Amino acid sequence: MSILIIGGDKISHIQSMLEDLGAKNINHWDARKKSSAPKKKIPIDTDCIVMLTSFLNHNTMLKYKTQAKKYKIPFICAKRSISCVYEEYVRVMDLKDCASCYADCESYKNAK
Repeated sequence: MSILIIGGDKISHIQSMLEDLGAKNINHWDARKKSSAPKKKIPIDTDCIVMLTSFLNHNTMLKYKTQAKKYKIPFICAKRSISCVYEEYVRVMDLKDCASCYADCESYKNAK
């Protein structure tokens, strides 16, 4: 599974958690520069888009949300916290909520 994360600066904990949940390829656009992110096109192999809302303006979010719907790519809007991203990812991707077993993963323990 290929995931595109838009927003945020340091996403190592989120990236580790998504890899634990089966993501093989994770692309990250920090969207720090206002002009850079809105000009980029979603990679063709993207299976899911994660938008970290604390770091994105409304126009950027609207653009990628519209594109995701057009190409039928699931998208997640969450704050930067690992727990928010996890809860939304499990809900949107229709995964079994494995919070009890996930709490035993090394990546999760290190993120705390």
